[in-house]
Amino acid sequence: MTYGFAFFPGQGAQGPGMGQSLFEGSDAARAVFGRVSDVTGVDVAKLCFETDAATLSRTEHSQLAIFTHSMAAYAALQEAGVSFRACAGFSLGEYTALAAAGIVSLEDGAKIVRKRGQLMQHAADTIEGGMAAILGLEDEVVERACAAVDGLVLPVNYNCPGQLVIAGERAALERAIENCKAAGARRAVPLAVSGAFHTPLLKDAAAELRAFIERFSFSAPTMPVYSNLDGQPLSIEHLPAHLEQHMISPVRWKTLVENGVAAGLTTGCEIGPGKTLTGFARKISKELAVTAVETMENVLSAAQ
Repeated sequence: MTYGFAFFPGQGAQGPGMGQSLFEGSDAARAVFGRVSDVTGVDVAKLCFETDAATLSRTEHSQLAIFTHSMAAYAALQEAGVSFRACAGFSLGEYTALAAAGIVSLEDGAKIVRKRGQLMQHAADTIEGGMAAILGLEDEVVERACAAVDGLVLPVNYNCPGQLVIAGERAALERAIENCKAAGARRAVPLAVSGAFHTPLLKDAAAELRAFIERFSFSAPTMPVYSNLDGQPLSIEHLPAHLEQHMISPVRWKTLVENGVAAGLTTGCEIGPGKTLTGFARKISKELAVTAVETMENVLSAAQ
């Protein structure tokens, strides 16, 4: 079975017990857990299966856990004979896509993701910021609501029609939320994250991550990886600089998916924990059919 897109989820999709059925039901998935544990020094199976929700939600833990679960599910799909024509990941998920496309090895991807999680956790602990999802407004209205505020608050996740996440300094964020409500937003939902991710508040962390990534080598992709930055297939020529910019720039998911559909990628699997990207897909394009794959049962169903 061949699908169009392999989609990989971002932070927030984690939950206790994640990936356990894959670990128990697939040799290839179990090997992923072992390889990630070996190179990071983290018992990732214990992290995913036994850690409470509050601890798992910390950025330094959740990013490695989601990466491992997603790569384990991807390995199980490959083991079952499933292939893909292209891939993309939401925020953190772009790193998973790099590994799935062979641009980085599983081991190098795990090392980079662990470092990214640690740097972003440190930034979140030292910089007062937050994020909120604005529902029911056009993107342009949300952009104007943010621009009218003194202080740093920006649109950061262009998820799907009628849903745009904003992030920034706490006081500025609260004022922007009030502006959005006054403009007719259906809801404004604070996100359970510890920082203002995808904003310039993380510029120091992004620069440190770039310096770390420059130690690694990269291979030509086995399939296109559509980028969060512009929604186009990325080039590996300046990958460390790209990933530095990725941490402090908006995720243009709606544009990315629309570009993929225009290129004929009308089927896909959301690979890893949760069904967030599956929900976005329904709202972005009626032509796109996405199946969520987070358990061994899902893998077997997707392979049929």
